[in-house]
Amino acid sequence: MILRGEGDFVSLAAAREAGVAVFAYGAFIMAVINFLIIAFVVFMLVRYVNKLKEAQSQAEEIAPAAAPSGPSELDVLIDIRTALQREV
Repeated sequence: MILRGEGDFVSLAAAREAGVAVFAYGAFIMAVINFLIIAFVVFMLVRYVNKLKEAQSQAEEIAPAAAPSGPSELDVLIDIRTALQREV
């Protein structure tokens, strides 16, 4: 579609070469469709990442904290203090 200028052009490329202002509605529609496709893919990726984060946080909440396998630091210090008091 020619917006400004007059003439009869065979193709869009010929009109652009002549310097006529043209509205390439096909290119516009293609750009809109490409944008919608990319936006949908990004939306799906964000949704998937959010599901993974939610599943991970639920797994952390469900799993109880592991009991320490050995004595704590406080227990070891108390044992050392008791042993030193026996020596004196």
